[in-house]
Amino acid sequence: MTRTTSERPVDIEAAIPELSAYRGAGTRLHPRPGAPGPEHSSVGGPLLWPAGEPWPQCTVPHKRRFGERLSEVRTARRVLAGEPTEEEYELLRSFKRGRHAPWLTDTDPIPLLPVAQLYTRDVPGLNLPGDADLLQVLWCPFNAHGEERNVGVHLFRRRSSDVTEVLAEQPEPVVVGRAEYVPNPCVLHPERITEHQWGDLLSYAIRERLDEWEDWEDEDAVSYQFDLSIPPGWKVGGFAAWPVTGPQDVVCGCGQRMELLLTIDSREWDRGTRSWVPVEDRDAADTAANTPTGVVVGRNGRLMIFVCPEDWSHPHRTVLQ
Repeated sequence: MTRTTSERPVDIEAAIPELSAYRGAGTRLHPRPGAPGPEHSSVGGPLLWPAGEPWPQCTVPHKRRFGERLSEVRTARRVLAGEPTEEEYELLRSFKRGRHAPWLTDTDPIPLLPVAQLYTRDVPGLNLPGDADLLQVLWCPFNAHGEERNVGVHLFRRRSSDVTEVLAEQPEPVVVGRAEYVPNPCVLHPERITEHQWGDLLSYAIRERLDEWEDWEDEDAVSYQFDLSIPPGWKVGGFAAWPVTGPQDVVCGCGQRMELLLTIDSREWDRGTRSWVPVEDRDAADTAANTPTGVVVGRNGRLMIFVCPEDWSHPHRTVLQ
């Protein structure tokens, strides 16, 4: 099933024509539970990984013995998706965070966990360097990386036609730092959408006009930030949202301003962004349909991955909002 973003409640450029200069485009991925294969674009699915290429590992020193068993995370989700019996509830109560991999030292390499796989043929606006047509995103599922002490994101790009034999058994970590760092297998329904720049990055004159235009007395009134600017959910490209810190300059070590590659969001929509619910999901808008991936970053926030447009070999950056 395709996913179609509801038409915006207001044509904001008709009200404020100058906003056309701040118009952009992104691609909502619309992940939904499914059974993707390595030949599909997906979240949390198997990767088109060459059989002869070593599986990537995290080698950053950090504690990796303690957390949730990956097998138990998946069992709990499977059981709770149905109608659990009392025996199954008893099983779930036995699942505890703990030191489940006591043999691991802080420097032992552990397998990375697949997060997303995106083919350029499926995702409009996904422009990879050279002749690469496949982006693969993996992470180390522990809050132990970078200054923000977050998950450790790794990016791989390749030409899919070069993969003649797929790695059948793809390694996984025994323990994850948080259950919410384990993506559910999801198929994607990419949709190109129009968006507008984050409000704090508009010109002062336009912000003044928006202040006059918005109805601050009616909590149900259309809002630029929540209804007309940047959509919620997993997304490729487009504008970055800055609800926590306000706008930041994301600059590569080479001095080039970095571009937003991928947004990993904890929710596809919430109470404040219901106008972005796809037409096909309106009947399920009040259910768990808005959390298909099971991924939660930060405090129900979004993790944005930026790359250097001049040279993808330069280190990428992640920002949590």
